[in-house]
Amino acid sequence: MEGGGTWTLGGGTWTLTGVTVAWVAALYVPCVQKTLPGGDSGELITTACELGAGGDLAANCCDCRDPPGAPGSGAPQATLCRDADSRDSCCPWEGEEVKEVVVEEEEEEEEEEEEEEEEEEEEEEEEEELLLQDEVLEEIGIGEEVLVQRKASRVVAHPPGYPIFTLLARLAMVLLPSLSPAHSVNLMCSLLGALASGALCFTVCKLSGPGPGALLAGGAFAVSRLSWQWSTVAEVFSLNNLFVGLIFSLTACFQCAKASLRMKVAHWGALCCGLALCNQHTLVLYVVPIALWVLYELDNRGQLNLRVLGTLGVCFTAGFLPYVYLPISSYHNTARWSWGDQTTLSGFLTHLLRTEYGTFSLAKTEGSVTIAAMLWAQLHHWYADFPIVLLVLCGLGLLSPSPNRSVSMLLTAMLLLYSLFFAWRANLDISRPLMLGVVERFWLQSDAVMCVLAGIGLGGRYTGLMSRLGHRWLWRTSGWVITVALLAYMASSNYRECDQSQNSVVERFGTQILASVPQRAIILTRGDLPGNSLRYLHYCQGMRPDIRLVDQEMMTYPWYVAKLKSHHRGVHFPGRWWDPVRSEEKGTFSLEHFLSNNLHRPVFACIGLTDGDPSWERSFTRWPLGVCDHLVPAHTHFHPEKWAQRTRHLYQWSEPHNSFHPSSWEHVANEEMWQARMKTAFFLYDLAEGMQGDGKARLYQLSYTLYKEIVEAYSEYPPNWDKNMALACERLLRSGLQGPGGADSLLTCSIKHFNLYLKKDRQEPQAPAIRSAIAHMVQERERLRQNLRRGP
Repeated sequence: MEGGGTWTLGGGTWTLTGVTVAWVAALYVPCVQKTLPGGDSGELITTACELGAGGDLAANCCDCRDPPGAPGSGAPQATLCRDADSRDSCCPWEGEEVKEVVVEEEEEEEEEEEEEEEEEEEEEEEEEELLLQDEVLEEIGIGEEVLVQRKASRVVAHPPGYPIFTLLARLAMVLLPSLSPAHSVNLMCSLLGALASGALCFTVCKLSGPGPGALLAGGAFAVSRLSWQWSTVAEVFSLNNLFVGLIFSLTACFQCAKASLRMKVAHWGALCCGLALCNQHTLVLYVVPIALWVLYELDNRGQLNLRVLGTLGVCFTAGFLPYVYLPISSYHNTARWSWGDQTTLSGFLTHLLRTEYGTFSLAKTEGSVTIAAMLWAQLHHWYADFPIVLLVLCGLGLLSPSPNRSVSMLLTAMLLLYSLFFAWRANLDISRPLMLGVVERFWLQSDAVMCVLAGIGLGGRYTGLMSRLGHRWLWRTSGWVITVALLAYMASSNYRECDQSQNSVVERFGTQILASVPQRAIILTRGDLPGNSLRYLHYCQGMRPDIRLVDQEMMTYPWYVAKLKSHHRGVHFPGRWWDPVRSEEKGTFSLEHFLSNNLHRPVFACIGLTDGDPSWERSFTRWPLGVCDHLVPAHTHFHPEKWAQRTRHLYQWSEPHNSFHPSSWEHVANEEMWQARMKTAFFLYDLAEGMQGDGKARLYQLSYTLYKEIVEAYSEYPPNWDKNMALACERLLRSGLQGPGGADSLLTCSIKHFNLYLKKDRQEPQAPAIRSAIAHMVQERERLRQNLRRGP
């Protein structure tokens, strides 16, 4: 056994650790998602894309139109061109046409330049030239990317910056150029997850010796649902798991090392702790207890003095060097997508401390969840995701006497501190499945402790039985059998849910949105799902170089316009930032002001608009276009039939309803796509509610027709479709238009779908009123049928 007082790395330790890493990698790699995941993944991958070549793909894209006579002629096509001169080879049917347009557009744009100078006297001369230049190029179908050959960009991810993950992600893209950016970073995370499991195995090898307990620690963590799930997509949690494993390994090495090597291990541990905090701040709840324990142990052994304290501090501080990347990147400001302004000390600290989110919080607003509710949710996670045998072994790991009991006590103290602190600061409403999915990722850090304790418990238990009862081969074999059985059970239970190799939902979601908007559109994104997916496809994959992506939340930060305005050519920002509440203050602007200054481009909001700024309603309205809304001037004439025809088959979406776990981003994307099918029908119904005369009945009729089409087309659909269908039938009957089948048919339709709605949604607060309406309609239908039987 190697758990004695030496730091010698025996062959058994390295062999078992290597085997663990190998089989976990072999398990993870085939399950890796090959396309864009949901959540923050799109933003992290886009950051790495911009870091490399500033969007190589988009930089070489020309906006070709279909050849004459082709279906959809005139629609932009993303075509790769080497440079502007090679456009003829990319789009041969446009060769001569483009040259002619250039001359014409130059003459037209000279006149437009004079008009812009009169209308926008306060605009800076440089910005006017950029905007004019962009308009000239876009009119001939060439994006501004062909004008400037971008150099290597510097880019910053969302707070706290994640410099190490960004650099590793870019390295993965360089090493795996044949894979898509998303696939390469997802694959990197799976390997980081395998290394994390190996580090936990190594930890138990050092404390209890190489054996079934060490394999259980690394293996159980690897095949647990959360670890497996978040190791197959591009997220920072796999790297955080690796740092947790490295810190645990160095802690075990420190405990077992000889006096001559203990100081060396302590310094490596200090450096590792600093690096770990460059990735995720929650690790401070492990770093502080371990640091205090190490200092206490050094002092007990007479090895602690001011010089040692100073060198440990230097090593710890050196671990933060990757954060130097943030101000350097912000200073260069060459990326088309980046977060924050770190060129000042206050801006750097704002980003580092996550002030815009809430330091040591998961969200800006305070949630209503209690500490007890959060702790209970974590306990339920352990009970649901880990076999009861493993939980028992975890308790044995805490209680079993061993020469390294102080490490077990330290791990237990860290587990309690982390769980209590996180339950206090995790201010998200976990009654919502998606928010629970966000919270549970942070339980991985405590899961690692639990798996190590379980490994110590198994190793200590079978070692004790061997020493007391003999029959070493029997107890050793029993330990291996228990371990393999537990791991096989967990792997088989979680494989189907964690295999993401065929998952392309989020990427298809973004692709179909981009395909649905017209040329030169400005898309105002809201939330992680549309924002991150569209940014990845636009900046990394070079899709739709003619459009502009503006993040609604980011536009409310003072740094956004200042840092990224030059990369949004063709978009007019009428101030320094959007303030939904105090839009009249100097330097700020309202949404109405923004829309009024961008009438030269079609503007779309996806998904919805930020609350708090109703100014746009004074002079603009919105028309539904699938997941998005088209924001148009209020005086624009609306053609209901034409708009219904345009949006009728907007998306080619084939995912069944309710086919994903409610806590997943795939569920959110799928639900948005399903609800998009009925948005036009709902819009027409809502429009009719505020009208009078013949137009009212016409809109009700069209709304009813659209609802009827989608309800009859699918056997399973969202419950609110039934409610809306019932209301559409009732309103059409009340308007005087009886439609096919007459009043009896409409009453039957309304009764049927109200009943279906109540059956599907048993939590409907208006259920009594709906049942009363159903009873009334049944009476009306019976009266109508009696009158028909009596005849004239």
